[in-house]
Amino acid sequence: MSVRRFVGANSRDVMRQVRETLGDDALIVANRRTEGGVEILAMADEAVDHFEPSPTSPPPPTPAPQIAFSAQDSDPLQAMSERLLREMQEMRELLSQRQPTADAPVSATTDDPIFRLRQHLLSVGFSEELSNEVLAALPTSLAQPDADSALAMEWLRGQLMARLPVLKEETGFFDQAGIVALVGPTGVGKTTTTAKLAARFVMRHGTRPVALVTTDSFRIGAHEQLRIYARLLDTPMYALDAEQPIDELVGRLQGKQWVIIDTVGMSQRDQRVIEQIAHLQGGQASVRLVLLLNAASQPETLEEVVLRYRQAARAAGAELDDCIITKQDEAGRLAPVLDIVIRHGLRVLFGSYGQRVPEDMAVADPAALIDQALNTPLGRVREGRSSPSASQPHSVSLPRWSRDVLGQGRRLSSVLTRLRERIIGFSALESVWDIASLPGVVQDRRLDALLASEPCADKGLGMAWSPRRNERGCDWSMPDLGLDADGGWLALTSLQHRQPAGWQSRLLRQGETLGAAVHLLPVFPDPATLAWLEAQHLTWITLVAATQRVYCQGERYVLRQLFTDSPLTDHTDLRFRGQTVQLWHTHIAVEDDAGTPLLAWVGEVRDPENGKRIARRYWLTPARLGADVRSLLVIQLQSEGVSSLTKRAWQQLKDADDGEVSTEVRLLMASGIAAAAGHLDIANDDAAIALRSDLLRLLGTTRKRRDTAMLDALVHAFMARDAIRQLSSVSREGLV
Repeated sequence: MSVRRFVGANSRDVMRQVRETLGDDALIVANRRTEGGVEILAMADEAVDHFEPSPTSPPPPTPAPQIAFSAQDSDPLQAMSERLLREMQEMRELLSQRQPTADAPVSATTDDPIFRLRQHLLSVGFSEELSNEVLAALPTSLAQPDADSALAMEWLRGQLMARLPVLKEETGFFDQAGIVALVGPTGVGKTTTTAKLAARFVMRHGTRPVALVTTDSFRIGAHEQLRIYARLLDTPMYALDAEQPIDELVGRLQGKQWVIIDTVGMSQRDQRVIEQIAHLQGGQASVRLVLLLNAASQPETLEEVVLRYRQAARAAGAELDDCIITKQDEAGRLAPVLDIVIRHGLRVLFGSYGQRVPEDMAVADPAALIDQALNTPLGRVREGRSSPSASQPHSVSLPRWSRDVLGQGRRLSSVLTRLRERIIGFSALESVWDIASLPGVVQDRRLDALLASEPCADKGLGMAWSPRRNERGCDWSMPDLGLDADGGWLALTSLQHRQPAGWQSRLLRQGETLGAAVHLLPVFPDPATLAWLEAQHLTWITLVAATQRVYCQGERYVLRQLFTDSPLTDHTDLRFRGQTVQLWHTHIAVEDDAGTPLLAWVGEVRDPENGKRIARRYWLTPARLGADVRSLLVIQLQSEGVSSLTKRAWQQLKDADDGEVSTEVRLLMASGIAAAAGHLDIANDDAAIALRSDLLRLLGTTRKRRDTAMLDALVHAFMARDAIRQLSSVSREGLV
């Protein structure tokens, strides 16, 4: 019998015996006190499902319910234990019958939106790891039980699209001359994809610059298949043994701008994968690697393919960051392959969905791919599975903690990629951070070279000019901020002391290099500069003091006096110094001393909840621009917050670098981080909201004031990036 009897002097003693004999998961089915102490009947947990209680005689009829024991029962406690076990079995059967079936609608289980979205992601084939990562950023408004499910699904769709790196334009792939090698397991479609890519190149550039190469000498007819494609495309084809380096063909490939190699297919578990990639990378010629992923493969197989092939590439000193998804038409669901692509940070170049050359291939479209993944019929996905989570792909040789670290790195990489795409000059700001890691003796020289290259040339719409003085309590002056077409800040600022003297010279210089045609001035310009601005028909506004004198209807006034009785009737919502406020304003037609027609503006920044005044400002703008300049007033107000953020970043960087970074480099780093934080704080589109959420998750804490939280998160992101690079460098040197 599986039930065991244990006797001890006290409860602690007898429970110790149970744990030593049956383990911590043992079930206590009965206990009683005896003359010798305590007696317990217990059994192992796994024995319950297999226990068959011994038959007992039916109890004789009695007027009141009672437990009857047979004459053979030597111990009533034993009979009681059998009855308890029987009831436990019945309870387990009842609970199992009440479990929701796999075909039951997911939405019927709970009203929790996060649960519904997670179940949907798991059902269509996304992993639990990625599902939890994405849904951690679900806005509070969409996490309520009464939230609009359609809006929640649209948010989820946008999050997945933002995390899916793709080739932006086909020209970015085909206009880059060089050698491309397609790698992947047998049967993934390398030969057909080679023909499709070659055909698309021929359609763009003609047959003369392209050549096809095959290393597949194992598969019967492999050479002939590619030779047929080459004949149809009127391009040369060359055969190369898998052991031969590509350099042996370089002489025969003279004049060919674009060479594509169809490699021999190998299982990801084949040790020769490393040798194959090493041969491709072993010569003088640089070879770009592209991994082909079969969308119809099992998730576990895809995971292993990505891991093993990328390991092989790293072992050969190469990078494998691009992929092509093949056989989309054969895949019952697309989510597993997209899940693996997202989690491993691969960029999807193309999607292939048929055998026709070159029609059945298209540049990867994140919207179409995510829609196809999310719209997979649930019934088909769940067929043969006991639960949605059964579709989760398993990592190969990666422990849980390692996957967590990869997840952090993936989120950091995603955030930096989206910042580069969104904020003009962010890549240049990263270059400034790279300079900060160099020895001090070369920092200034490298910075001179970077700024001389004018990385933001012709990319800015305007400039928000800072006052020509040192910031309060600082020995440096605030750099000037570039503006993009949407009024957002550029991440590479302009140092004041590197600009020419005189307002007109500075305005002309920025107009020539940055392309700035809009100028937000901190002081009223001198008459010569004002005349030049008007002659050039440039857009400008200027902040002025309340004591600025102007003419209105032939009388001279100071602005404070002019607006004494003027009601502020119009208002605009904006972000100001980290909070949401309103700008109440009005304007009056005036002239300056030279008779230039102007508009004088007064504005009050107010708290929208209690109407309390936070700040008051005065401006002068050209009368020819009318009231359309009010958006520029808002932008200039918001620029005030960037200087305080720069001070905060400056101090953080100074504390971290111990004075080893030059003043110019540190100031560009601090002001660039502040500009990026301000850019994200004032932006209100869905992409900015998602980016803010992901940045704050990197920081790991919540803050009341959003702009300083953005700043701290960006500093953290840059320092994490530098730390990862440093550790990677040390690892390559064999020191860890």
